[in-house]
Amino acid sequence: MDKQTYHSGFIAIVGRPNVGKSTFMNQVIGQKIAIMSDKPQTTRNKIQGVYTTEDAQYVFIDTPGIHKPKHRLGDFMVKSAVNSLNEVDIILFMINAKEGYGRGDQFIIDQLQSINKPVLLIINKIDEVHPDELLPIIDQYKEKMNFAEIVPISALQGNNVEHLLQVMKSYLPEGPQYYPEDQITDHPERFIMGELIREKVLQLTREEIPHSIAVVIENISRRDDKDLIDVQATIITERPTQKSIIIGKQGKMLKEVGKRAREDIEGLLGSKIYLELWVKVQKDWRNRMTQLREYGFREDDY
Repeated sequence: MDKQTYHSGFIAIVGRPNVGKSTFMNQVIGQKIAIMSDKPQTTRNKIQGVYTTEDAQYVFIDTPGIHKPKHRLGDFMVKSAVNSLNEVDIILFMINAKEGYGRGDQFIIDQLQSINKPVLLIINKIDEVHPDELLPIIDQYKEKMNFAEIVPISALQGNNVEHLLQVMKSYLPEGPQYYPEDQITDHPERFIMGELIREKVLQLTREEIPHSIAVVIENISRRDDKDLIDVQATIITERPTQKSIIIGKQGKMLKEVGKRAREDIEGLLGSKIYLELWVKVQKDWRNRMTQLREYGFREDDY
């Protein structure tokens, strides 16, 4: 290939909730910009991850998992996922090798059939199945749709991810470098900080707290006298019982959330931080437009 030829483009990652879309993007980018949780519908906003090489730039859009919505927030998430398909050069349809084909996949395939873009089937979590199990999975999906490519990977282990990037490059159009080579996301740090805090709540509270929490970063300020950044954030819940769980006995749970989030945020900012967390109840916020806007969900974004 001519060394002067530069390829760049936008890539949507779609798939049922919890197939490893965020894990994949974090593996490629090499830094945590998308939150990971084993709970469905973790990702709410279109997080752009940017991966730049000498001859190509990949701009990833990590969409919320496509699912049948149950509330207004769900509507936003599905609209976001489907709309992103029309804005990109390549679509990665990611599935979980361990779970195989499911009804949710058919819902996504129905959406993809009408999109005139190369769709690559990415079979993730191959480290969790025996190699002999892969062929039947591939055959099953081949019957459902004509994919441009089928690539098995393990996003967590990094297996075959480099090969996938090479395959993707062959589908990227010639184009400019959209972002500086050291930029890895277009989201402001404030957004990522909120996501990291939300991730810790989801990880630590397990089944007790569904996706009825939001995190609002109230204030970020650097102290004049020392290399320390003060961060104040509020965790929004829908019910008093959820608030009690997040705070925990004698504040232990909230303290642990803060400790883990602080470590990740310090890695993000490259500076020591003092993190203060509050928990506030806002009943039924996921169905209230004013609250959705206040917490960063805007119809214009979707």
